[in-house]
Amino acid sequence: MTAIDPTAHLTAEQIEELGRELDAIRDEVIAARGEKDAAYIRKVIAAQRKLELASRGVLLFSIFPPAWLLGTAGLSVAKIMDNMEIGHNILHGQWDWMRDPKIHSTTWEWDHVSPSEQWKHSHNELHHTYTNVIGKDNDLGYGIMRVDEDQKWHPFHLGQPLWNFLNACFFEYGIAAYDLELGKNLSKRRRKNPEFRERARAVGRKIRKQVLKDYVIHPLLSGPSFLPTLAATFTANLVRNIWTHSVIMCGHFPEGVQVFERRSINGETRGQWYLRQMMGSANISGSKAMHFMTGNLSHQIEHHLFPDLPSNRYAEVAVKVRALFEKYELEYVTGPLPKQVFSAWHKVFRLSLPNKEQPKPKVETPDRERELVAV
Repeated sequence: MTAIDPTAHLTAEQIEELGRELDAIRDEVIAARGEKDAAYIRKVIAAQRKLELASRGVLLFSIFPPAWLLGTAGLSVAKIMDNMEIGHNILHGQWDWMRDPKIHSTTWEWDHVSPSEQWKHSHNELHHTYTNVIGKDNDLGYGIMRVDEDQKWHPFHLGQPLWNFLNACFFEYGIAAYDLELGKNLSKRRRKNPEFRERARAVGRKIRKQVLKDYVIHPLLSGPSFLPTLAATFTANLVRNIWTHSVIMCGHFPEGVQVFERRSINGETRGQWYLRQMMGSANISGSKAMHFMTGNLSHQIEHHLFPDLPSNRYAEVAVKVRALFEKYELEYVTGPLPKQVFSAWHKVFRLSLPNKEQPKPKVETPDRERELVAV
């Protein structure tokens, strides 16, 4: 851990000017949204549906190994597209401006065991508001991992590499549990809360729907290919879960990404909120195909700054955002996928162990009433 605040050189006036410059970037994109953007998302949705339908068709003959491999690969990609570039971004309201009820955050339901309404609350309202604030942002370690040296170490944390791996394999179920806030709702008194019980029933209904579709109806339609189709669907879900988890880990957990204390956001201004998003996120570099398959969350910094802008605009926005990082002498954390995955997992292992030394005091910047922990 370092006690050096990488934003300490900025004055309050500079931070607010930074906020105004970022607002200008956002306003420019909003003013330029149009038919080309609408055509993009419609094309992606059509391609995803055709790929999923074709892949499930091929899996009807999955008793033959070539058909199994082809169908499983296609279904894996289709599920990734549905969750990442389509579902995640539609549920952020990125396409609400189109006024198309079929592609709207209030009507869309995705191929995921977490109901969209619950996910929007935990992700859009909580995570994106309190990004990387310990005790406020449950996306930070999902409540099962130690994410900062200043967090008290317990022997339980020795297992966090295993917990993280299991969470990756069954990520959609982990997200559903996280959306339900099971950690604080498992007590007998809280379990009886009518609101929690209704949300739990909604998750149960969604799980049944997903299981029925993936593990009953489609395999039954395959007849003699029942078991191979069952295995193919399980494999596609596993691939989708691990990929999604990896992309999210790379955007939030590599070395160089900052975490914050609760009191650091007291009285937080627009500029300070922007600055926290910039310092609390990381990008993945790569090709256009890489950006597409991550749902453009490879531009995680830009997504956290502007979560409601169309995802196909993040690449052009990234050029301007990176120029601001350079202008204000801030570190733009980015790197290829293997590097970011290694960095994130290295931190998981490092923080699973007790500190070798006592944590150094946090940096205090009373002029801005901010504290930041760099890990």
